[in-house]
Parts: sequence; C-alpha cells; structure tokens
Amino acid sequence: MLQCQPEGRYVDGTLGGGGYTEALLEASAPGGRVLAIDWDQGAIERARSRFESQGSRLTLHRANFATIGDVLREADWPRVDGAVLDLGISSFQLDDPARGFSFQADGPLDMRMDLTLPRTAADLVNLLPERDLAKLITDLGEERWARRIAHAIVTQRKSIPFERTVQLAELVHMVVPKTADSRRIHPATRTFQALRIAVNRELDSLKQFLDDIIQWLAPGGRLVIVAFHSLEDRMVKEHFKLWAKTCRCPRNVPACTCEGPVVRLLTKRALKPSEQEIAQNPRARSARLRAIEKLPDSSA
Repeated sequence: MLQCQPEGRYVDGTLGGGGYTEALLEASAPGGRVLAIDWDQGAIERARSRFESQGSRLTLHRANFATIGDVLREADWPRVDGAVLDLGISSFQLDDPARGFSFQADGPLDMRMDLTLPRTAADLVNLLPERDLAKLITDLGEERWARRIAHAIVTQRKSIPFERTVQLAELVHMVVPKTADSRRIHPATRTFQALRIAVNRELDSLKQFLDDIIQWLAPGGRLVIVAFHSLEDRMVKEHFKLWAKTCRCPRNVPACTCEGPVVRLLTKRALKPSEQEIAQNPRARSARLRAIEKLPDSSA
C-alpha cells in the first residue's frame, strides 16, 4: 500500500517492536529515510540497539504520534511520502505483566503506554464515581454489561481497593453472564480495553494525528492505518471519506469553496486478515486496515 521509493521519507508512528520500521527501511533502500516514533522509552531503546547499523537512514523519536507536526518540524522534514500507524498496544507491552495491560498474567493495574503519565488504570477503577465508570466502560469498551460491572467494582473497592490485573479480571468474569462469545473472548476484554484507551487518551491522540498528518503528506504520499477497535476504525473511516469528498463545506455555507477531493481511497472497505494470517498470529483477528493516497494536485 505504501509503495516505498528508494529516496522517500516515511513515518512509523507506532514503532513498538520495530516490525514496520524494518519493513520500511528494507522497502526504501538504499536511500530512503524513516522516522520512527513511540511513546514508550523501552521501544526506543530496543530499536536503537536493533537498528544501529542503519545510521542516518533511521531517526528515533520518543513522542506520542499525536504530536506529529512538532516531531516533523524538529526533524526538519517538510513533507513525508508515507506514514503508517498500527494502533493499540505492542506485543512487548502486552506480554510484560509489569505493565498491567493483560489479564492473562497478574501484574499492577497500570496500563500506561508512557510511564510518566499521571494516572493509572487503578486510579480510574478506584476513584471514578459509579456512573462515570459505567459510562467509560460503555463508551470506550462497548460493553453491554457496563453498569453491572461498574456497580460490582464500586461495591468491592469499599473494602478492598483494586491494585492487580487478575483481581479486576476475576471480578468482571464473575458478574458478566456467560454467553457463546465467552469461549472466544474473555469477559474482561472490553473492560480492560476501555480503561487502557482512557488512561492513554488514545482516541484524542488519533484525532489529533489525523487532523495534522494530511498537511504533511506530499502529493502522491500515502497513509496506512491498522486499527483493532471499532471506535478507532470508525474515526479513520470518517476522516478518509471526508477527505475523499468533492465538497467538504459545512451545510450552512451558501457556496462550495472546496477545490475537489484531497485524497483517493485505496481501500473502499477495510481490509481484514486472512484465516491463514489469523492462524499464524491470533492477535491479528480484529485488525482492520485502511489506506489513502494524497492527490497530486491537492492543496491540503
């Protein structure tokens, strides 16, 4: 989708384990440059060691991809030929119990992608009023049993505050009715997802990135985003569709001032992983990929 060129400039906005960065470096060899961004200092340190031989072809920057404009200005990159986001948490974060993202192993109820953030998942679980907690789990986790879960949390925390991942997962497992879905998806999945998104303000970051990146894409430049959550995918879809419209003016504007569409949709519908890919990598099962190309004559 990115169609990397030998002299192009590419952004990996979610460095993680470095898989996309490695692919970008290979596809844009020998002269292409890659700017890789991650909020997690651990990801930056691992990549610095892994890609030491790449020299000036790779720039590593510790930041939230929401600040893409500031990062590109600091790197003195006036335009980018392609950018990719692989949203959510990395396997390194998920597999480390100390980070508190997973209910599969016991760990502190943390969930911060950036360990300097002021509040943890435990803070939300222990301090939010019941109504606010239920709304958070409903809105960000799309959990139908959110009110029941929130009530159980508030009842239990009066005597025992929540500090561990397994402690919360077991409570959710007890109060959520068993369904056919329970065999495939752990009952705590949506609650953990909602807390993680809230702690890291992930939807706000994605919106800010989308609002800014279109200005930095070179004519003919491409943007690819992989989302694992319906709210993220919906936001990406809506932005892409808006940019592809001939007219984007508000309804109350008497005459259109647009100069045609800004992008071409490369994916009419989100691309989903094949059964073979899911078998090889079960974590890919909910992935949705969307891509656009900025039109050559676009003024955006």
